Amino acid sequence: MTALAEKRQDRTAVDGDWVSVDGLSLRVRASARRKRFALTVEPDATLTLHVPEGRPTVEAEGFVRAHREWVVAKLGQRERTRPLNPAKRLSEGEVFRYLGRTYRLAVSDSTPGDGRVRLIAGRLVIARKHTEDAAEGRTALVDWYCRAGRAWAGNRLQPWAARMAVGEPELDVRDLGQKWGAYQPGDEASGQGRMSLGWPLFQLPMHLVDYVIVHELAHVKVSGHGAGFWRLVRLALPEYEERRAELDELGRRMWMGEIEPR
Repeated sequence: MTALAEKRQDRTAVDGDWVSVDGLSLRVRASARRKRFALTVEPDATLTLHVPEGRPTVEAEGFVRAHREWVVAKLGQRERTRPLNPAKRLSEGEVFRYLGRTYRLAVSDSTPGDGRVRLIAGRLVIARKHTEDAAEGRTALVDWYCRAGRAWAGNRLQPWAARMAVGEPELDVRDLGQKWGAYQPGDEASGQGRMSLGWPLFQLPMHLVDYVIVHELAHVKVSGHGAGFWRLVRLALPEYEERRAELDELGRRMWMGEIEPR
């Protein structure tokens, strides 16, 4: 063995380093608490190699090679399900979706005093002043989705809650990041929980919004996603698996708030 090879053999994997193995680039995460090597494919498709602290780099590289087929398969799967969320322009005629239907943006010089976005005669009307600033325009549009979504979902909550024999929670519509919905149980005093729905959800067809409502209502009775949870969902929506798959496919194509620069 050459001196260079011996030196490489002795090198240990250091937290924060990057290693390249047969065309794969991986960030190293070393931990004294870890006993085994592991690999994860992150949401952005970057690769993380988890290593026990002090283990040689050559061992880590050997682990990657032994699991290369798994990594490549996972990367392919991540690419197939990668979000394709488009950016939107704050200009006349841009298309926005609401409950599965498309509406064109209309830029107006005369809008109500509160400056809020309105759906008027099949057009989503926005004040010209909001189109001149990306952050301002985004805020105005998100506010409209929150108001419109809250009004629509408010009429769906009670019938679904009654059908599922669960308490009707408080409802709000807001920015939940990448989540479609969330449920927060109430305290002992009020006993009433809170369901939050993400504003981008209301771009999707009504039957998919209903699926998310049913999903979150099931959490009123069952925490987690065990067999009991899915049994309750199935009782309310026998076709829930088809709706979940459709949500996964359509959802990754929805506008999540990014505005194209002018």
